[in-house]
Amino acid sequence: MSQNELHVIFGTGALAKWTARELVRLGKSVRMVSHSGKTDPRIPAEVEVVQGDAYDVNRNIEVTQGAAAVYQCAQPLYHQWPEKFPPMQKAILDAVSANGAKFIVGDNLYMYGDTNGQPIREDMPYQPHSKKGKIRGEMAAAVMDAHRAGKVRAAIGRASNFFGPDDKAVTSYAIRPALEGKTVNLLGRTDQPHTFSYVADFGKLLATLGTREEALGQVWFTPSPAPVTQAELVKIMEEVLGQKVKFMAAGKMTMNVLGLFIPALRESVEMLYEWNKPFIMDSSKAEKAFGWKGTPLKEAMRATIEWCRESK
Repeated sequence: MSQNELHVIFGTGALAKWTARELVRLGKSVRMVSHSGKTDPRIPAEVEVVQGDAYDVNRNIEVTQGAAAVYQCAQPLYHQWPEKFPPMQKAILDAVSANGAKFIVGDNLYMYGDTNGQPIREDMPYQPHSKKGKIRGEMAAAVMDAHRAGKVRAAIGRASNFFGPDDKAVTSYAIRPALEGKTVNLLGRTDQPHTFSYVADFGKLLATLGTREEALGQVWFTPSPAPVTQAELVKIMEEVLGQKVKFMAAGKMTMNVLGLFIPALRESVEMLYEWNKPFIMDSSKAEKAFGWKGTPLKEAMRATIEWCRESK
């Protein structure tokens, strides 16, 4: 496999950035595609950033021409998934098919639904009961159907709720406020074990899938640390910061009220089951196959807080 081969990433968010960093470390040529086409200081200098429209198949064919692998790290706004996410994926997949590249998808665990505390494994059946879980399940099925039909060579990487440098979701409401002595915002119960993934590990997994032929045709979970409760995660935060951290946990009623003004929060209500019961992801398959484990939570928290301080 050529060191200078082209790898194309759709998106420039946290997952896309960490995927790019790992591919650069592996000596690959990397192109990132975003709606604006603008770069930023957090994107490696070696990476080319181009303007694109992920819904435009012809433009997608142009920007992925000659690519060895294409990574889907872009997604619409949370509340726009039903109408926008499936056509976005299809437009990218069709372009990848036209150019004969590998297709690597960054995904989550929504399609497995509520496992009632049972650890989630890659081979478990899809049993979504949420709107977004059904969408993700259908999209994942479309990718694997395309792989089996010989339309693309694909693999799917999944992570549990992730945090880390460059992340503007969990990190923004559950970690960053602590630096300013403010209350961090948690969801549901704080005494239930929960797997937290580190976004740098998620990016490393996607880059691994795009550079290992034996990974194709399968679903892989991001190597992640042992589950902890949200209260225990706050304790780790306190250890790193050297100060007490205040927190509050929003339940269904609070989220419904705030959701009247915040679309993303309104969409999160149906996902509360992840926080009200044990939510454990078994990442042993990837750990054994690729020979590495998830970053320890304290180390991940230290890097995240350092980034939060630098990016105020």
